[in-house]
Amino acid sequence: MVKESIKSLAQRMPIEGKRAFVRVDFNVPQDSAGNITDDTRIRGALPTIEFLISCGAKVVLASHLGRPKGKPTPSMSLAPIATRLGELLGSKSNVSFVENCIGQDVENHISQMKNGDTVVLENLRFHPQEEQNEINFATNLASLADFYVNDAFGTAHRAHASTEGVAHILNNNCVGFLMEKELKYLENAVEQPRRPFAAIVGGSKVSSKITVIESLLKKVNVLIIGGGMVFTFLRARGISTGSSMVEDDKIELAKELEKMAAKEGVELILPVDFIVADKFAADANTQIVDVNSIPDGWMGLDQGPLTTSLLHEKLQACETIIWNGPVGVFEMDAFAQGTVAVAQTLADVTKQKNATTIVGGGDSVAAVQKAGLGGELSHISTGGGASLELLEGKVLPGVAVIQEQMN
Repeated sequence: MVKESIKSLAQRMPIEGKRAFVRVDFNVPQDSAGNITDDTRIRGALPTIEFLISCGAKVVLASHLGRPKGKPTPSMSLAPIATRLGELLGSKSNVSFVENCIGQDVENHISQMKNGDTVVLENLRFHPQEEQNEINFATNLASLADFYVNDAFGTAHRAHASTEGVAHILNNNCVGFLMEKELKYLENAVEQPRRPFAAIVGGSKVSSKITVIESLLKKVNVLIIGGGMVFTFLRARGISTGSSMVEDDKIELAKELEKMAAKEGVELILPVDFIVADKFAADANTQIVDVNSIPDGWMGLDQGPLTTSLLHEKLQACETIIWNGPVGVFEMDAFAQGTVAVAQTLADVTKQKNATTIVGGGDSVAAVQKAGLGGELSHISTGGGASLELLEGKVLPGVAVIQEQMN
């Protein structure tokens, strides 16, 4: 359950006429012309924004976009995001944009807002003090509002001025509906999962997933390893991996993780076959081979059909499934089959068995969306890093500060 010590937006009443500083995550992808190519994160914040508008609050939205390194960067302006938000809200609110996030012009603009109006501030990271969590910068941001709402799960693991500093200054703070939903699904999955509980951990490197694997081995019944990190585990078993990527310095760690799985009684599953290629390219020659028959000079870029069938069978029996990281190089169509099949299996068990299925991490979320299955799973997390840290049992600074104020 979401911890009772976290105040949700619905509990933060009355708010009519109050200025709400809402930290959202509008870090959305754009093309070279500045057109938004995926507005999922903007849509994710709409329930919180619309609730505040309907209650007559003055809504001040703050976000970062990209990595401008503390300098104003036109290509990373939030102006296009403000335009898109205005389109999505329509007549519900008067949406405006200001070309800074602190300063007299911003203060003047907010002072003229009417109840139900919305303003989008310029990119917080145009100021280096944002990522430094500098107290004066946080104080300037806090001066723009009467209370704070954190609805940016994607940045909740960062102790920045807008995600943590502001909340120490303002009172009666709360989390928004998106943050509340993220915490509900991820905390329930970790603390009170319906069992059998399975986790699928993919990605290219064991080193980037060590702590989450160790944490999950203490919680799950089944752990499925996919993606490039598989080959480090296979090498640890003494299996030839061709020219597949292997972290030689993590082979002993892979052995220890296998021992840990056995000690915890966790079924650890690795692929039994692969789609291999003679080069890392979309037009490479490919073949399907058994796990013990990867040819010299060839690399595994996707799981094979027998593995896909095996995973489908294992996951059909599970009640809770967490997925972080693709199982193949899904960006290339020739090696996307395994990842798409995993997404389809999760969609199937969600619909047919009412299983709880959660996807976190940018690449696996992108894979699910690419397969057109985003709406068929229980929950798509908006925060890759934050979801990983929550699964690892770490405290999220952006959440902890609000919890502390309730105690």
